[in-house]
Amino acid sequence: MDMKFQPLLQEKPENKPIIIAGPCSAETEQQVLQTAHGLAGKGVDLYRAGIWKPRTRPGAFEGVGTEGLKWLRRVKEETGMKVTTEVANTQHVFEALKHQIDVLWLGARTTVNPFSVQEVADALKGVDIPVLIKNPINPDYKLWVGAIERIYKAGITKIGVIHRGFSYHGETKYRNVPRWQLAIDLKREFPDLPIICDNSHICGRRDILLPVAQKALDLNFDGIMTEVHPDPDNAWSDAAQQITPSQYLELKEKLVFRLPTTDDMEFLENLEHLRHEIDELDEELLNLLGARMKLAERIGEYKQRNNISILQASRWNEILERAVIKGKMKGLSEEFVTVLLKAVHQESINHQEKVMNAPGAEA
Repeated sequence: MDMKFQPLLQEKPENKPIIIAGPCSAETEQQVLQTAHGLAGKGVDLYRAGIWKPRTRPGAFEGVGTEGLKWLRRVKEETGMKVTTEVANTQHVFEALKHQIDVLWLGARTTVNPFSVQEVADALKGVDIPVLIKNPINPDYKLWVGAIERIYKAGITKIGVIHRGFSYHGETKYRNVPRWQLAIDLKREFPDLPIICDNSHICGRRDILLPVAQKALDLNFDGIMTEVHPDPDNAWSDAAQQITPSQYLELKEKLVFRLPTTDDMEFLENLEHLRHEIDELDEELLNLLGARMKLAERIGEYKQRNNISILQASRWNEILERAVIKGKMKGLSEEFVTVLLKAVHQESINHQEKVMNAPGAEA
């Protein structure tokens, strides 16, 4: 589907990041306004606050509901900041529009359900309002694109996406693993689609908010969404990932905002030279991987003749452990080496399986 997107915020200068900040949840009118006044005049483009909160388990705080929209209107009146909140169904959309919310967003639990996305899309037909779409809970690229397409087909052209990371079963320092490549793939397919990094939900903890936000900016993301609360430790939801307005302003001051490109010819020539070297190394890597798969096929033929199973767990563990150690010596992270080797191992299994189950192969 060919989609052409309009700028999210018409008054925003080109190449300036979109800054979104505010509490995870609107808890009380005082809390909403205190946070807003702490951020007013500090370069925040959108003040965020969750009014309806879809929680993983029942019994958790699920938002104050429509009453909180009145508080967001007061934020607009008293500070001049635009406001944004999450919607998940038709009623949410109608209430948000009635209270003059400037930007809507779809949460990860909505994006994961095409029925819910379509319900929101139907409610938005004939409305000219920017919509942000968070990635689905699981790393499903097509599901994310599908949500964008549904909102676009409703006539909304001011669309952006929020990269908030993905659920992961296992040990990780993140609340939601970034999987940056999915956002990069989205940027490659839709170059004019703004991408905002929700560093709060990726991190789940305040001590690593800065490096994650900086990495997003280094990857040419179009903005940052961060959760800010006047008393984070006593927040009614997601306390560990929120920071105070003063802490947020310190974080924002430390961020380095990159330029997407330059017309400096010396820089461009040097960059082109280095990229050419990378292209040559990439070709060499592909040649080596191709040769490795040929060896895997020979191993498959040998296993087939001797009726031996493809997977040899002890051998695979040995390869992985050795590679992680050697990778660290070469400045490669354990995460990268593990992901790379698992992909190579799976491709090797595929090649062996093809050989061993080929028509006419000996029993």
